[in-house]
Amino acid sequence: MSLSITFIHPILSRHVHSTALSLSYPRPRFFFLSPPTTNQLRFHILYPVPRRATEFPVAATASLFQDTTASASVLAGAYVLVSTFDTLTQKQLIQQSLSRKLVHILSGLLFALSWPIFRELLRGPLYYVLILILCALVFWRESPTGVISLAMMCGGDGVADIMGRKFGSSKLPYNQSKSWAGSISMFVFGFFISMGMLYYFSVLGYFRLDWGWTIHRVALISLMATVVESLPITKLVDDNISVPLATMVAAYLSFRS
Repeated sequence: MSLSITFIHPILSRHVHSTALSLSYPRPRFFFLSPPTTNQLRFHILYPVPRRATEFPVAATASLFQDTTASASVLAGAYVLVSTFDTLTQKQLIQQSLSRKLVHILSGLLFALSWPIFRELLRGPLYYVLILILCALVFWRESPTGVISLAMMCGGDGVADIMGRKFGSSKLPYNQSKSWAGSISMFVFGFFISMGMLYYFSVLGYFRLDWGWTIHRVALISLMATVVESLPITKLVDDNISVPLATMVAAYLSFRS
């Protein structure tokens, strides 16, 4: 008797492997119709579950849950701290100036004490937000420097990571964690997003630019930011810091006149 077994992957829903088993039984002389017995052949098919379908989502979910819980705990603690001293002030148990100073002292210290409960995943977004605040405070709308810096960090570096993960099989010779696809995307998208943002602010009247001169300057700035992003210094300096800071210096020197 010949038995054909086909393996169907339950997640991908596609044919994976098929084989045939030849089982030899003595040819029976009589055939009987009878209820099924317990002596049946059973085949237990074992296959490895893909790593991406199990481990990665579990780890990512655990990381997200821990950071969310930590953030909620810190926000709740800050609310309790402020509410407590506000209540003490309203009941005239302490002076308002003393209450304000105590909140000033304790809030920062308590926030620092909460750092160990966060994962390293939070550091990148924290740097990202700090650079956004820095560009808003120092440059704001009247300077192309802040606009280009954010465009290179958000658009250029962000697209570079996406394209590098998908098409980054060819690595840079001096940095095996970076790819040609990511670096080229960094330059191209950083340049066009920067030009688009500059045009947007110029149309609103915040500054006027000589576009022929600006195109060459933005291309040079994009190239410099791309080189900095490709360097093997990620373990020393996060890309969310090195890329915008290098862009700020290059853009400031280019647009200061």
